[in-house]
Amino acid sequence: MVVDTLSDEQVDLLFHALADATRRDIVKRAIRGGHSVSDLASGYAMSFAAVQKHVAVLERAGLVTKTQNGRERLVRTDIATINQAAELLDEIEELWRSRVSRMSDLLALDPGETQ
Repeated sequence: MVVDTLSDEQVDLLFHALADATRRDIVKRAIRGGHSVSDLASGYAMSFAAVQKHVAVLERAGLVTKTQNGRERLVRTDIATINQAAELLDEIEELWRSRVSRMSDLLALDPGETQ
């Protein structure tokens, strides 16, 4: 169970990082291949420093890694962390689906009938 393997702090970092549209876009772009921060910054109407800060938030959350390639630092998405986030959301969805199913069952009972 993913919920048990991630600390509350890790989950908070993960979803805080994914709460921003620019950071989600950086993750998507970095999935397709390593991009330098300069390359990433060229795609946004914000400063290089602002993009660098977004990348740092993603890196702290484990969603991206930076590797040295000559003079460049390439940003790549960490697929394992993306999978953990997806599993966590799947677990939460399953919990709510079971609750909704249980409520539906209770609402379908005749008055006075119990399970």
